[in-house]
Amino acid sequence: MEYLSTTSLASELDIPPNELFSKLKSFGWIDRQNDKWVLTDLGKQKGGLTRNNLKYGEYIVWPENISLDNSDQPKDNHKLLNATAIGKHFNVSNQRLNLILSELGWIKKDIAGWEITKLGKSLGGRQYEHDTSGGTYVLWPESILSNKNLIRVFSDSTSIVEQPKIIHTQKDDQQSSEPSIKSEPGNFREKFPATFRTKDGHMVRSRAEVIIDNALYDYKLAHAYERKLPIEEDLYSDFFIPTETVYIEYWGMENDPKYLNRKKRS
Repeated sequence: MEYLSTTSLASELDIPPNELFSKLKSFGWIDRQNDKWVLTDLGKQKGGLTRNNLKYGEYIVWPENISLDNSDQPKDNHKLLNATAIGKHFNVSNQRLNLILSELGWIKKDIAGWEITKLGKSLGGRQYEHDTSGGTYVLWPESILSNKNLIRVFSDSTSIVEQPKIIHTQKDDQQSSEPSIKSEPGNFREKFPATFRTKDGHMVRSRAEVIIDNALYDYKLAHAYERKLPIEEDLYSDFFIPTETVYIEYWGMENDPKYLNRKKRS
């Protein structure tokens, strides 16, 4: 996460620097001492840091995504939810929840944690940094619990609007018996339950899909399992890579005429 000096932050916000300094002082985030601006404890809680420069000496920097809404005081912090709280609401672990948010394009993996994307910011997410470890994490407003796209993930009905690229893979595992590019997902899931767990916690339907999912995980490619294709027909693909808008389909039944016909059509 980038940090900006107060002057640079004023430039980003397109306001005069003296106006920003006055605003931060009124918030209690900075104070004037001996003709010098100093960071207060409240300012530190808001993400402010002090830096030193050989030419300019000590100065204050702020996270690039800091909110200057004065209503965003500690008394409202309880309205911001972390991945654990959101995961508990949807009955998944915080690790699984972060992977889902990554699949949606709201956050992306950083060296020391999770970094918020522009889309995530537009939904009210805010990035923070752990005081001790320096790792980054994201908090979300309560409204995220009613976000339609997030809810669809848990109801297995997420749709993607961009035109897909489909990667076909051939059967190499006799254990797989599921029809690929699935239709009628409800009946399919009853007939072929997902009983194989992958490294990232996805539950898939064959050993071959475990290999594919684990490979995507090892290559650090955020991916979703079983996503609806952006077409009128109700068809699902095995894997989806949101950053590339790529659908991956594993063809696991070579001796089924109906299955082969579906493959040719796809």
